[in-house]
Amino acid sequence: MGEWFEDWFDADYAALYAHRDRREASRAVDTLLAAAPGFACGPVLDLGCGSGRHLAELRKVNPLAFGLDLSRHLLGMAPAELRGWLLRGDMRRLPLRPGTLAGACLWFTPFGYFSDPENEALLRNLQRLLRPEGSLLLDLMNPSRLRSSLVEEDTLERGGLRVHSRRSLEAGRVVKRMALERTDSGEAREAVESVRLYEPAEIRGLTRACGLAPVRELGDYDGSAFQEAASPRWIGIFVKKLPG
Repeated sequence: MGEWFEDWFDADYAALYAHRDRREASRAVDTLLAAAPGFACGPVLDLGCGSGRHLAELRKVNPLAFGLDLSRHLLGMAPAELRGWLLRGDMRRLPLRPGTLAGACLWFTPFGYFSDPENEALLRNLQRLLRPEGSLLLDLMNPSRLRSSLVEEDTLERGGLRVHSRRSLEAGRVVKRMALERTDSGEAREAVESVRLYEPAEIRGLTRACGLAPVRELGDYDGSAFQEAASPRWIGIFVKKLPG
């Protein structure tokens, strides 16, 4: 049996999260470039790029930006303008040489899919792939806000799907179990999301141990400052420290 992320990022995922659109991505990328202008220059990897909504916005200012994702379906949904700038692969095995990236972006919580050792190894590898003074963006859920506002069970209809979701916190992960039914045919399936819920202090410690220095912490795509109790996101920007 494969990992949950190997099967989930398909047409049903795209329909369920269709509200996460290019307009939101444009606002997020504008905020990133205002906080860290270095992302506008040089090879920048959008890791876990999906259908490329953030990458398309970033490439308006950085023609060397490119993306990688595991999902054939989501990559197949990418606009024609991204053709030639997308790779399919597992982010745990990146086909890149050390010191080649000016930056790397992980938008909308792709960090935390794996076990703790694998997540930490990914962070160390990204640091290794960055040039000196290269930048890293991590866009994660805010654990404090999630715990206080977690809806344990609900049902919604979106994009031709009826989705009954049950959410729980289990061993440091937020787990979402979904029963999906197509409203036209009645076809049913189940899917799971399971993401490690990292506290900001944990990420600060991990990045520091990997040789990454903090630059900014934001609480949402509008560029607002992070507030532990209120912010929906925790968005950290880091830079690779120079040796010595």
